[in-house]
Amino acid sequence: MLLTITTEKSVADTAKALQAAVVNHKFGVMQVHNLQETMQEKGVSFERECLIYEVCNPHSAKKVLMANMEISTALPCRISIYEENGKTFLATLKPSMMLSMFDVPELSATAADVEVTMLKIMEEAAR
Repeated sequence: MLLTITTEKSVADTAKALQAAVVNHKFGVMQVHNLQETMQEKGVSFERECLIYEVCNPHSAKKVLMANMEISTALPCRISIYEENGKTFLATLKPSMMLSMFDVPELSATAADVEVTMLKIMEEAAR
């Protein structure tokens, strides 16, 4: 269900590399959520770093949305960068698993393509 990669980079360095990798693979960053900052703004102490990137390839998104607008509930794709036990992780839910919840078998190739690209983006950011 999850694709997870570790890196020796810091969360901040991984985030910079992820921004570039997303663009290199013709995706775009739609939003970045900094969980630590957001929780602190709400008065909740949260010491761990966690950045969640919402990324999207507009051509793939249009294709899946034209097939079934309910899939909008699973978009955009997300890549999380977080630190745990001194290591930095990149993680995402597999697009193929997300799309399997909807009855659109004709989109399996699209989901597989997006999944391969998401993994490449994460691997590039981790290097």
